[in-house]
Amino acid sequence: MKNSIKHVSFVLLSAVCLQACTPKPTPKFSGDTFDTGKATFVADESFSPIIDQVEYIFKSRHPKADPTILYMAENRAVNMLLNDSVRFAVLSRDLDTTEKNVIIKHQLSVKVQRFAVDAVALIVNQASNDTTITVSTLKKMLNGQGDLNKTIVFDNPNSSLVRYLKEFSGNKEFKQKNIYALKSNKDVIKYVSEHPDALGITGFSWLNDPGKDIADDVNKLKIVAIKDEANKQYPNDYFKPSQETLVLKQYPLSRGLYMVDCSSKIGLAIGFATFLGSDVGQRIILRSGLLPDSIPPRQIVLNSK
Repeated sequence: MKNSIKHVSFVLLSAVCLQACTPKPTPKFSGDTFDTGKATFVADESFSPIIDQVEYIFKSRHPKADPTILYMAENRAVNMLLNDSVRFAVLSRDLDTTEKNVIIKHQLSVKVQRFAVDAVALIVNQASNDTTITVSTLKKMLNGQGDLNKTIVFDNPNSSLVRYLKEFSGNKEFKQKNIYALKSNKDVIKYVSEHPDALGITGFSWLNDPGKDIADDVNKLKIVAIKDEANKQYPNDYFKPSQETLVLKQYPLSRGLYMVDCSSKIGLAIGFATFLGSDVGQRIILRSGLLPDSIPPRQIVLNSK
């Protein structure tokens, strides 16, 4: 009986030792890291030209990173954040307190950072004689008090641009018969290029470095200069959108671009956000014609002969 117990004990001890000494297989990695893996982001469709450029350079520098960026109207983009469908977004505004609390209830943190400034541009057909406008006149037009023969067009009703224009004009609804919401910024550019009586409103990034599909239409447009009578420093001057007029606060129609990170981990979202805010990312913004949040320094080397 004792021999049987010893035998059983020996077998159990051998099994334990064998299990401890046998190397365990390394678990397969799943998920994303700072510069590898897959993740889905959402971005305001108004900013697709610049975000496409940033994504291209980011992927070229981090070949193991594979972010998927969905472009859509601001309302849908924010709803995807609130529903926890995505955890990183590029928007033209910060989240309000109520929206942040919804995300916090998902036990997630919310980090918001501005990384660029975009101009809201007014465009007309090359055949138009309207090359200047004042802020007060634009507000009146958006409230239906201007020339009803002048058609005003902008992108879709749920866009960040429409929200901006409503806040700018104080008009909660654009119901005037001469004001139309189209489907996209490209549609606005095309419409104005074909209609001499139209005034289009679009993001400056679509005009400064247009894609091949809209380049011909952009060449048929003129950008309208705007005067802000309430600007104490420049009350009598007209300005067109540019990096210079944005940084000097001369051009009156501008909006920030924000990164909203709710990932609550060191993953691809933080990697992409860090790249956007880095010297390289800010230089991409600078070359695009928008105003980077942090202007990269220029080094000038003087060689004495």
